[in-house]
Amino acid sequence: MTPTPRELARERTEAEILRLAREQLATSGPAELSLRAIARELGIVSSAIYRYVRNRDELLTLLVIDGYNDLGDAVDQATSAVDDEDHLGRFLALGRAVRTWALAESARYALLYGTPVPGYDAPGERTIEPGTRVIVSLARIADDAWAAGALGSEGPAIPETVVGDFEQIREEFGLAAPAGVLARVMLIWPALFGCVTFETFGQYGTDTFTDNAVLFELQLRQLADLLGLTG
Repeated sequence: MTPTPRELARERTEAEILRLAREQLATSGPAELSLRAIARELGIVSSAIYRYVRNRDELLTLLVIDGYNDLGDAVDQATSAVDDEDHLGRFLALGRAVRTWALAESARYALLYGTPVPGYDAPGERTIEPGTRVIVSLARIADDAWAAGALGSEGPAIPETVVGDFEQIREEFGLAAPAGVLARVMLIWPALFGCVTFETFGQYGTDTFTDNAVLFELQLRQLADLLGLTG
C-alpha cells in the first residue's frame, strides 16, 4: 500500500528527529538528550514533538535500536562480500566491520557498549533482536565452519549448569554445532568487543602501541585461532 502524504510527512519528521538525536548524542552524550532542543531545531513548539516521541527514554530506545541495526547492517554487508565457504575470511570481515563502525561512530558505540545511562532501562522486547545481530552472525560463521568440518569441537568439558543454556541457543537460532563450539563463540564475542572497546575508548593510552590497526589484526587472528579457524 502506498503511504499517504501524511504518513510520508510523519516518516520524514521521525527520521529528522533521529538524525538530530544522533547529533546531540555525539556532542553532549546520552544524559543530555533534550526533546525540547530537538523541537527547536525542527522549528516546532516543544509540545508538538511528543506526537512523535513520548519521552527521553523512548528517544534513547530509538537510538539504541538504530545503532544496533546500523552496526548489524555493516557486519552483514562485510561478511556477505566474502565467499560463504571462506569461514576465516567471514570472521575477519565481521571483526573488522565492528571495529570500523565503532571508531567511526564512537558516541553511538558508547551508548550500546559503554556506561549505562542512569535511570534508563532498555526494553528487551524491542532491543534484544537488533542487539544480537552481531553475535548471531558470529555463531552462524562458527556453525557453518563446524558443518563443513573446518572447526573442531575439542575443548574443556561443559558444566551441566550451562549445557541447557547452549541447547536453548542452538534451538532458537537453528544451529547444529555442539556445546563446545558455542562455548568458544561465547568467549570470542566479548573478547572481540573488549578489544574494540579498549581502542575506541583509548584504554591503551596514547603511546603504548605504534599502530592500533596492526594490533587489532593480530588480536583478530588470535581470536580466530581460539575459535578454531585457520587459513
